[in-house]
Amino acid sequence: MFGLFKKKSELEVLQDKHRELLKKAFEMSKVNRQESDRLMAQAEEIAKKIEIARKGQGI
Repeated sequence: MFGLFKKKSELEVLQDKHRELLKKAFEMSKVNRQESDRLMAQAEEIAKKIEIARKGQGI
């Protein structure tokens, strides 16, 4: 209840976006492999940003 209006941190936003891209890539792998590969590349870029953010926070 108290976290209702809490803003997400940059790390949480990146993790949500990464998770969503992986989900879309999996779904697209059944239909369009090229699009799936493009989404996986985007997810990999976000994974790199997540790693940088974690190092910045000392996690």
